[in-house]
Amino acid sequence: MDYAVFKTGGKQYRVQPGDTLDVELLPNDVESVAEFDQVLAVSKDGELVVGAPNVEGAKVVAQIKSHYKDKKLMVFKYKAKTRYRRKRGHRQSYTRLEIQDILTP
Repeated sequence: MDYAVFKTGGKQYRVQPGDTLDVELLPNDVESVAEFDQVLAVSKDGELVVGAPNVEGAKVVAQIKSHYKDKKLMVFKYKAKTRYRRKRGHRQSYTRLEIQDILTP
């Protein structure tokens, strides 16, 4: 089972070719190809290569399927007996990726 661990948006993801995952919003267009070169580990033919901190020359190639916003979250702050109330909403933006290939050096 070939897989890679890469980093984007401050988070790490373990992926295989053909996987679909949601990451924080990327500036690329829909149906374009995104390459991630911050690959932390690669498993190829049962052999694991761990980078220090990144694996030299390794890339994860993904196609951007869509951009979307998650459902709205309500953030409500309240302090008793002081008439303090703050209500805010937040909608996180995401990009849906389909992993095409894992390139190794």
